Amino acid sequence: MNSVDPKHTEPTSDNHKGAKEANGPCSSESLTGRVDSAIMEKPALDTVAMNLMEQIVDPANLECAWERVKANRGAPGPDGITIDEFPDHFRDLWPNLRQQLLEGTYQPGPVRRKSIPKPNGGGTRDLGIPNVIDRVIQQAILLVLTPIFDPSFSESSFGFRPYRSAHEAIHLVQQHIRAGYRWCVNMDLSRFFDTVQHDVLMCRVARKVRDKRLLRLIGNYLRAGVMVDTDFHPSNEGTMQGGPLSPLLANILLDDFDKEMEQRGHRFVRYADDFLVFSKTEQSATRVFRSVERYLTRKLKLVVNHDKSSVCRTEDVEYLGYRFRGFGGRLEVSAKNLRKFKDRVKEITRRTGGRSMSSRFIELRRYFQGWIGYFHYGLRKTQLQYLDKWIRRRIRACYWKQWYRVRTRVRMLLKLGVRREQPSRTDAVEEDTG
Repeated sequence: MNSVDPKHTEPTSDNHKGAKEANGPCSSESLTGRVDSAIMEKPALDTVAMNLMEQIVDPANLECAWERVKANRGAPGPDGITIDEFPDHFRDLWPNLRQQLLEGTYQPGPVRRKSIPKPNGGGTRDLGIPNVIDRVIQQAILLVLTPIFDPSFSESSFGFRPYRSAHEAIHLVQQHIRAGYRWCVNMDLSRFFDTVQHDVLMCRVARKVRDKRLLRLIGNYLRAGVMVDTDFHPSNEGTMQGGPLSPLLANILLDDFDKEMEQRGHRFVRYADDFLVFSKTEQSATRVFRSVERYLTRKLKLVVNHDKSSVCRTEDVEYLGYRFRGFGGRLEVSAKNLRKFKDRVKEITRRTGGRSMSSRFIELRRYFQGWIGYFHYGLRKTQLQYLDKWIRRRIRACYWKQWYRVRTRVRMLLKLGVRREQPSRTDAVEEDTG
């Protein structure tokens, strides 16, 4: 299974933050005077009588969507328009754009593909970076659709949902282990976002969306295509990661899986496309594995990665970066994530590159806050003490390299309070700090 990167950063993060905060409050700050005047020309409509597309283009909803996109920043899409340039562009674009959206004739632009390393180090993941205008429209759609779909989602689903987190998913895994479920189906979906079948997905969206204009618009986003450098590639399947709407669409599709598991009485935990199904014995887990595989491939038309899928003890599984030990499911940070942590610190504290110590400390502090904020449930006191000593050695080695000259080293050590007879014995900082 893929592990969650606690300090996840991507060229555009509207898909994560926007989905998580879809029901949260919007900033009271105006878009800008120019954009605000453009969208506020139309009077607010009665929300009870509005169709979904009217709700999407409502000025208050667009204002909220823009604030989220602006806060997430993100790289420009294929049209090259940045977040800072967008307000002027939007002012001229809006009257015609609004009419196209209400008439159901708007055609989104393609997305710009960017490959980034996967958090678990297993190759790369393709992100699609939409144009800023399409990020705003997708975010506006998300704000309208989330209250419609999310309340009926499973209590065992946690990924990209308002007011739910990976930590809650991890604690539910612990509850199942403590209830005696010591075996699990660890199923990996091969390139899930890239293999979603559009017809299967849209059939499920249409169960609650009656506005044909909105259905057509979502379909147009799915088929918008991808720009790779200057080459256009059509998108006949999949929902490209990177846009605000993709996580909700993924949850809509996989909600059928959740409901099937609940109907069968299975205990499970799902975070986006990363899920575990629990059993009390190996034999029952094996049966569940076969039935789950059949459902995913036949009903949802998804592809199971057999090389990474298995039936295993809960002690042997890594889920969302954690491992679970003993009958109580005691949390531990996986060895892989500890290695990743040390590799990142080594990269920041390399003794070459001519970086200032202040810039290193800023980057280290930012990384520590994200990493420890996510993994603190699984860190033992002895681990923290070891990491603290190891990081201090790395930092001392950086200082030692920067001082370089013997005279400078002696002067700086004396300034730090080292007695004059001690500096000659400070070669210890030259030892291997790995």
